[in-house]
Order: sequence, then C-alpha cells, then structure tokens
Amino acid sequence: MLSAPLVIGVSFAYLLLLFAVAYFGDWRAAQGRSIIASPWVYALSMAVYCTAWTYFGSVGRAANSGVWFLPIYLGPMLAMILAWMVVRKMIRIAKTYRITSIADFIASRYGKSPTLAGLVTLITVVGIVPYIALQLKAIASGYAVLTSPLGQPAVQSADWWSDSTLYVALALAGFTMVFGARHLDSTERHEGMVAAIAFESVVKLVAFLAVGLFVSFGLFASPAALFEQAHAVEALRKLLQFGQGQPFAYAQWLGLTLLAMLSVIFLPRQFQVMVVENVDEQHLRRAVWAFPLYLLLINLFVLPIAIGGLLHFGPGAMDPETFILSLPLSQGQNALALFAFVGGLSAATGMVIVEAIAVSTMVCNDLVMPILLRMRRFGARASGDLTGLLLAIRRLAILGILLLGYLYFHLAGEAYALVSIGLISFAAVAQFAPAVLGGMYWKGGTRHGALTGLLLGFAFWVYTLMLPSLAKSGWLAADFLQHGPWGFIWLKPEAFLGLAGLDNLTHSLFWSLLANVGGYVGVSLWRAPSARETSQALLFVDVFNRKAGVRPVFWQGRAKVSALLPLAGRFLGAEQAQRLFSDYARRLGVAGIEHIPADARLVQFVETQLTGAIGSASARVMVASVVEEEPLDLDDVMRILDEASQLRAYSHALEEKSQSLERATTELREANEKLKSLDRLKDDFMSSVTHELRTPLTSIRALSELMRDDDHMDLAQRQQFLGIIVVEAERLSRLVNQVLDMAKFEAGHAEWHNAEVDMCELLEQAAATMGETCRERGVALQLQRPEVVQPLWADADRITQVVLNLLSNAAKYAPRGTGLVQMRLKDSTDGIVVEVQDNGPGIAQEQQAMVFEKFRQVSGNDHYRPGGTGLGLPISRQIVEHFGGRLWLHSSPGQGAVFGFFLPRHGADVERTASTDQPLI
Repeated sequence: MLSAPLVIGVSFAYLLLLFAVAYFGDWRAAQGRSIIASPWVYALSMAVYCTAWTYFGSVGRAANSGVWFLPIYLGPMLAMILAWMVVRKMIRIAKTYRITSIADFIASRYGKSPTLAGLVTLITVVGIVPYIALQLKAIASGYAVLTSPLGQPAVQSADWWSDSTLYVALALAGFTMVFGARHLDSTERHEGMVAAIAFESVVKLVAFLAVGLFVSFGLFASPAALFEQAHAVEALRKLLQFGQGQPFAYAQWLGLTLLAMLSVIFLPRQFQVMVVENVDEQHLRRAVWAFPLYLLLINLFVLPIAIGGLLHFGPGAMDPETFILSLPLSQGQNALALFAFVGGLSAATGMVIVEAIAVSTMVCNDLVMPILLRMRRFGARASGDLTGLLLAIRRLAILGILLLGYLYFHLAGEAYALVSIGLISFAAVAQFAPAVLGGMYWKGGTRHGALTGLLLGFAFWVYTLMLPSLAKSGWLAADFLQHGPWGFIWLKPEAFLGLAGLDNLTHSLFWSLLANVGGYVGVSLWRAPSARETSQALLFVDVFNRKAGVRPVFWQGRAKVSALLPLAGRFLGAEQAQRLFSDYARRLGVAGIEHIPADARLVQFVETQLTGAIGSASARVMVASVVEEEPLDLDDVMRILDEASQLRAYSHALEEKSQSLERATTELREANEKLKSLDRLKDDFMSSVTHELRTPLTSIRALSELMRDDDHMDLAQRQQFLGIIVVEAERLSRLVNQVLDMAKFEAGHAEWHNAEVDMCELLEQAAATMGETCRERGVALQLQRPEVVQPLWADADRITQVVLNLLSNAAKYAPRGTGLVQMRLKDSTDGIVVEVQDNGPGIAQEQQAMVFEKFRQVSGNDHYRPGGTGLGLPISRQIVEHFGGRLWLHSSPGQGAVFGFFLPRHGADVERTASTDQPLI
C-alpha cells in the first residue's frame, strides 16, 4: 500500500514531464527543427491505440478468456498490410485539402455537407464517451489498488464532489487544453502533442515489460515453469486453449478481428495521429512494420501476467484487471507497482488527450460553428477576429467530453469490464468505414447514400449494443432484452429477427454494418450524385493521378481579393492571413497581394485554408457569403475536368520537351568537351610528332654538315657518321610509318588481310626474327607453347607486328649478359593468350597506364633506352582491340614485366563473317 500523496505527486510530476516534452516539441517546431519528422516517432505515436484497455483490460480478458484478447491486436497488424494503399491515400487527401478530422473527411468527400459532418460528429461523441469512461475507470481502479490495503475493496465516496475520479477527469481536461488548445493552427498539427505521445508510448511499453519480466522470472522461475503450473490446474488449462473446451467461435473471433482492423484506422485519435499529424507519408513505410512490432512487444507478457495472477492469488480473490499492480505490491515491490501505474497513466492520458483534441475539433467545426455562423453577430456580414472564440469553443468541448465520460463511468462503468466498454466504442466508429472506404475508391457514392448508411448503422448500434449496456447497468428496464419491445420477440436487441448463436458484440456488428453498407450502396445507386458530389468524388478517388499545378478547381463565379483577405483574417488571424496571401502572391510571381488574380484557384486556396480552422462545410458557407458563385451542373464539372486534363497533357508534353532539351544540352556539352579533348590531343600529338621527327633530323643534319665541312676527316670517322645517319634515317622512316599506321587506325582506314593464322608457327617465326638481336645483347629467349593450337581468323602480319614489338621491348630492357625473355602461348575454347616476360627493372604501378599512351615512355635512368618512338604499344593495343581482344601489363619494380594479350575466337568469327559477307566486285 502506498500513500495517496505519493501517488498523486508522482502522477502530477509525470504529467508535468509530458508537458515539458510537448513544450520542447513546439519550441523546436517554431525554430523549423521538428523532432517528430522521424518515422520512429510516427510509429510510436500510432501506439496511442494501446490505451488503459491494453494495459489493464487485456490482462483481465486473458484471465477470463485466455487467448481471446488477441483479436484486438491481430486486427491492427492485419490492417497495416493495407496501410500503404488505404492510409497513404487518406494522408494524401487530407494534406491536399487541409482536412483535420474524420468528420471533415467524410463531409468533404460528399459535397462538403454540413449535415453529414454534424451526424459523424454526433456518432463520434456518443461512441467515444464509453472509451473516455474506460480510461477514467482504469485510473480510478489503479489509484484505489495502490492506496488501499491489498485485497480490500476501496472506499467509495457517497458524494459526487468528493469523488476522486471527477477530479481526475477535470485534471485531464486541463492538461488536454494545454496540450492541444493553446493556439489555433490552420493545419491542426500539434507537434508537441505528438512528441509527448511518442514519449508516453515508450514509458508504457517499458513499464509493462518490466512487470512482465518480474512475474515471469521473479515471481516464477521462468515462463515455462509458470505455464507448467497452469497446466496442472484444470480451470487454468482451459485458458491456454482456443476453444476452452467448447467449439471454437469462429464468428466471434472474425468479428473481433474485423472490428479492430476498422478501429485502428477510423478511431478519431488514430485518424489524428496517422493522418492529420503525419509529417511525411513516406514515414508510413516503416510504421507498417514497426507498429505491429510494438503491439507484439506490449502483448508479450499479457498471458503470463494473467496466469501468474490467477496462480498467485487464486481465482476470484483479486480483480484480474489490476494484476499488473497487485502482483508487484504482493511481493513488496512498491516502486515497480508505482512505475506500472505511471505506465497505465501514460496509456490513459495519451488516449484522452488525443481523442479529446480530435473530437473537440469536430464539435467546434461541425456542430457549434454552423449554428453560430447563422447568427447575425457571427455570420457572414459580421466582422472581428474569431480565433479566440474558436479556441474557447474547443476548450469547452474538451471539458464537456471529459465530463460526459465521467457521467457514463458512473452510469455503466461499474457494471462492465474495461474491455467490454472499449468494444462498444469500437463498434460505433466502425460505422464510418463504408462512407470513408467507399468515398475513396467509388465515384458513385452520394451524400444521401452516406447519410442513410450512417443513420441506419448508428441506429442499429444504439439498439443492439448501447441500450443493452445501459439496461444491464440498471439504468433501463431490462424486459425488452428478454422479450423484445412491446413483446415482439423477433425484435429482441441481442437476437434481432431471431438471429441467435452470436455474442452480443458480433451480433451488433453484423446488423449495423449490414444496414450501413446496404443503405449506402442502395441509395447511392438509386439517386445520381449532384455536380458538387461528382467534383469531390473525382478529387478524392483520383488524388494520386493529379499534380497540384493541374488539379481541377470546380468553381465558377466572381470574387474579390478585398473580400477574401478579411474573411481569412477573421478565422485565422489578420497576421496569419496576410502572410498566407503574401506567400500565395510570391508563388504566382506577382508583385503583391493587390495583384493576385481573383480567380477560382484563389477561392479554392482561401477555402482550403479556412477548412483547417472551421471545417470544410463551414468554410464553404463562409466563402460563398463573400463571392458571387455560379452554380455548377454536371456539364460544367465535365468541362472543367476536360480543361484540367488538357492542362495536364500540356504540362506533361512541356515536361517531356524540357527533359528532351536537358538531354540535348547535356549531349552538346559532352560533345563540346570531347571536341576540346580531341583538340588538346591533336596539339599534344603534333608536339610529340615534331619532337620525335626533330631528334633524328637534327642528328642527320649535324653529322652531314660535319662531313661536308671537314674534307680531311678520317675514313673510319666518316664510316661511323654514315652508320649513325643510316640508323637515324631508319628510325625516321619507322617513326613516319608508325605515325601513318596510328592515323589509319584512329580514322578506321587501316587495311586488314584476314586469314587463318597458326599461332604456333607465327610465334616461332617471330622468335627466329628476334633471335639474332637477343644473342647480340646476351639475352636468352625461350618459347613455351602447346603441341597443337586451333587456328585463328586474323591478320597474320598485324599479329606479328604486335609480338615483335613486345619481344623487342623485352629484349631492350632485359639486362645484358644475364637477360631472360620468356614467350608463352596458352590455348582455350574462348581464345588464345600470349605473354612476354622479361627480368628487367620492372615498371612502377603509377607509371603502368602511361606506357600505352602515344609518345610516352617510362621515366627514370633504369628505363631509358635510345631509339624508341613511344608508338609501339599504342599501335599494338589498337591491333589487339580490333580483333576483340585486350592488352595488359603486370609488373612490379625490380621484378621484371609481363606484357600479354588475349584474342578471342568469337572475335575472329565475327571478323571472318564480316570478310566473307563483303560483295565481290
């Protein structure tokens, strides 16, 4: 047992911590550094689904029904499979048209109907009140367990003003106002609130896991030991079986799963965090698996805690819904019990804050504002800033919702378990599914169809579920449950038209959804949609197919900027309206607000901005009051749609032309760079050629002039000079021939005489040609080849030129007297490989690419050899690559060099085909 001041103090300290987190989130958002722009924060905010029901009620349901707590969490997991298709479309629609609530979403889809928005809001308020009561009951029960002797019932207050639950409701209302009604935002985004909800999700998960670990490994030796003890007890063994000794209730399991699937999308708080508060729809990619993972973790110890409580206290000794608190208390773990209570407080307050904010927005926009705007004081002709009034309405709505929850808690809360109260609310919001899903994917849905479906579904929900809950609580006579109203037994609420064999929830869900879908589809098919409904249907259903610049605007008439700007200022604030209009003018590229064209797009812009503050239906009414709107018929809608389609086609064509111009510009830029590169290569080539030609010419000229000027030169000296002249002349001739060959190769004008080539014979001839040169230099030449090699189709002279060039280089750089040159031939099915290896100085890695460049030779005294032109290897590479092969070098300094080339057989086949296919002339 803990002292009441301690529990209250810790609770308020935690709420203040939440406020600090929320304040920090809003502060960062004001600086443009959002802390919620993260897929992890988005996924954690979705965990507001896990309320006090999860924290306390799931354990109670598991203690009574075993695994039957699972469908409530299997449903959301299955719903996430379709989230990328359904929720992403809802997000896109809401962001595009600034929709801020599920009532606004439905009303906007069906022609911005105020009647439909009001009906959805009423259903929400009536349906969500039991859920608020659930949170209050959970907090009250947890507080009673902590502050009362264990196992003794809490003292109930006789007077309402001394009831602590009332003050809990008032405190939650105050904190909700602080969280979500401090200022008015046309986007209805609450970054601080989302940050606080994400923080709460972490706290409640850690607290629940902490108790689960304590029960599984502290109170019992292990989960296996816990379940082993449960199997030994007949009553507990049934809890671990799906059927619990009875035929499995497939209909009930399916009904609960379907109900949870719909609720995780259509509950107002889920719509708020998943759709309205979404920062980036791409965050949904992570949330679709992170949120189910969260649900798995928080339910991991539900069954062990439930079974552990029953084993520890015995059946009926303690309320199973409080096992998460009573089990730590029974072992003296007061700190853990207090932490668990804070976790439950997190679960309850998170739900209350988000739900109350979402519902208060709906009440303000769709119930109160339509009434006020009909009054002369607040109507279209009135003036003055109404932002303060809007905030006051929302704050009063928050207070009213919490007090209604408290009232339901007193009327029916004590008669129902937490789970049963939650399921009543789930069944109410499930009625939104046909109108929302049908509106997003079916253009034929109409306002009358949606109204009919919702009215019928809600009526069946009230009759088959809500009224029986009040009757079972003692606030209504229960005779009609047994005998039907006025004695008509086939009208019994829990066996309507004689349908028996279903539990009351599945029975109510079946009839309400059947009537809802039937009314929606039937009336929509019976009556054609109006022009406005058709236009909204096109915008919703095809939201992914239209870009912002070419989206059709279904409005025609006359408007004035001078009338629209003050209207926006009334509901958004003059400063905010001025800023919005200035931004709009800047996007249009006009000089100022006064130059904005008062066209249909401006009217749509103002109406969209007002939608975030007062709802789509009220925004339409207010805009219509200051403009001269001409009614649209279906022909007008189709004409506007056709114009938008043409504009989209023109935009697409313009985009394609722009991309084509960009590609052409890129190609021209690349061609220009290539020309510049070729020009530089030409200059380098001419410089290298003239340098190489000048060297032998200078030598020939100098020696010739010496012989001409010296008539008495010795004969031996003259013979030496003449020998040098001959060598330089041969070098000059060789250089000219190589330059001509290189030019022909690069221009594609080289002559090729292809035939079958015996590579063994070719290499032997090349080795014989270089044999004398190698002997003069004291270099040993070795040839390694297989006995037989399949012939290649190539130019024998050109291949010989390559081999002789490689052998000449190897012999030139091998050391005199001890040099060794090895030439190897390898054959395979793909082609042949020829390698020439020497034991010379080798080539450093950074200089290896240089040897294949024209007129470039390896630098350094060890590599200097006179007489080279620097064209042999570039020409060899051109020849090898012509036949589809490649030339390479492997070398390390001091380890010699290995030059090799590969000639493919398929390349030879191509060359053979090209030669044989030429026509004979």
